Amino acid sequence: MTEEAVMAGANAIKNKIKIELLERNMTQVELSDLIKENPQQLNRAIHGDMSPKSKAIREKIYKVLNIK
Repeated sequence: MTEEAVMAGANAIKNKIKIELLERNMTQVELSDLIKENPQQLNRAIHGDMSPKSKAIREKIYKVLNIK
């Protein structure tokens, strides 16, 4: 997979999460409180960080926001 494809995927995920937050009138801080994660870690996860912690946070986000 090329670097451009990885970046495109990360941007698609970020956009989907942001749209879901907007539709729910929810901020990233409120989401971080809901899933009991640090707001800075949540932000890194949303923006495509590939660490195991960020992947786990994204799984929590997908579950809470019902993203498949």
